[in-house]
Amino acid sequence: MATQNTRELTLDLRVERFPYHQPFRISGHVFTETALLVAEISDGTHVGRGEGAGVYYLGDDIDHMLSEATRVRGAIEDGATREELQQLLPPGGARNALDCAYWDLEAKRAGRPVWELAGLNRPKPLRSTLTLGADSPETMAKAALAIDPQAPIKVKLTGDLDEDILRVAAIRAARPGAWIGVDANQGYDSATLAGLLPALVEHGVAQLEQPLGRGREADLDGLKRPLPFAADESALSLADTASLVGRFDIVNIKLDKCGGLTEGLAIARQAKTLGLDVMVGNMMGTSLSMAPSFLVGQLCDIVDLDGPTFLARDRVPGVEYRGGMIDCPAEIWGS
Repeated sequence: MATQNTRELTLDLRVERFPYHQPFRISGHVFTETALLVAEISDGTHVGRGEGAGVYYLGDDIDHMLSEATRVRGAIEDGATREELQQLLPPGGARNALDCAYWDLEAKRAGRPVWELAGLNRPKPLRSTLTLGADSPETMAKAALAIDPQAPIKVKLTGDLDEDILRVAAIRAARPGAWIGVDANQGYDSATLAGLLPALVEHGVAQLEQPLGRGREADLDGLKRPLPFAADESALSLADTASLVGRFDIVNIKLDKCGGLTEGLAIARQAKTLGLDVMVGNMMGTSLSMAPSFLVGQLCDIVDLDGPTFLARDRVPGVEYRGGMIDCPAEIWGS
């Protein structure tokens, strides 16, 4: 549904910071908070909201997001539509915040939920992974026992082959029946990957996410994949999707990477056409980020929407996690 600007719009932008319970470690990075760009688009009667966390490995930090959104303020307040936004800004956190704010505004104007405007079925709760940040094998095994026993487990690796194998072995010993996926966050090269794969198979790992660095996708040509490979950093936007075929089995859609719900839905639909499975992930935003991603998740095979579980505080109301599932009450966004 196209955005219909029947009255003047105003755009409010602000930065909000959400600290974590504890530092979160992945390959090459340790995070202690999420800095979010919050966008509100108002027509004087209705207000649409969206937030963007950006893409840290692309330099898409809070300053960059704020600059990008400010750059298009005039066009938005002059009546640019959501469809026109896709050309006004490249994929990234700023476009995500604005795109989702447009969708929310459209829903409120139309008196219809976003899922209906987007041509989706009524949303249902989804099984979502819970992520273990990289730590010692012993600490990660204890963490695996402490989380919801019904939730699938996503394990962050660091690229240290020996230590990563010990991490996976310890978590599998602690949770023998759990679905386990691992995320290398570009931490491996072709040689070390060859040493990792047999251990993942031995311990019944269900998928491997982003083993090699973005730009090294051709190194996967001809490689026998003994378990499904998921593309994350190699799959930023719709333009990347077709090139994944034959190298990856799954595309991980994150709205901060692709620039919003509009493109996220397009990627999910194209990926299915290409024979790829679809995953939805997140860049550690609040429930305001999870709500539009939850709609993409309705089209997905794998769901990883646990960002708010790492935050010392979340928005109220927030998404709900129980029994290994995520549910998103309508009042959060897009109703």
